[in-house]
Amino acid sequence: MADSNDSSWKEALKSKDAFADFITDYFKKNKELTGSYDIPSYYEHYTVHLDSHDGIVITLVTGVNQVGESAASALPFKQKETMSIEDFRNLILHKKFADQNMSLADVFQTVAGVPDSDSK
Repeated sequence: MADSNDSSWKEALKSKDAFADFITDYFKKNKELTGSYDIPSYYEHYTVHLDSHDGIVITLVTGVNQVGESAASALPFKQKETMSIEDFRNLILHKKFADQNMSLADVFQTVAGVPDSDSK
């Protein structure tokens, strides 16, 4: 990201309205934001786009990297979440995704208010 874009991004994060304008403009130009997290035993790949009805839409694919010749291939898990632009701004502001003990899936689950699958 160029310096002027970097400063615009940081300024936009300070205000709910400025961020909404910035992110809307970003997705008009770029259509989607992609990223991934990979370690030898685990991976997650995500795409983020803006939908006029649902707000921010995040598609997350997670899986386990199998090692060894006899390891069975586990199917990846695909999950789709939606959140408001303001919730997305708060996610970035609080940098929860940088927490070593929390995966991106955990962050999206927390921010999007999705119930934990382990809860009964």
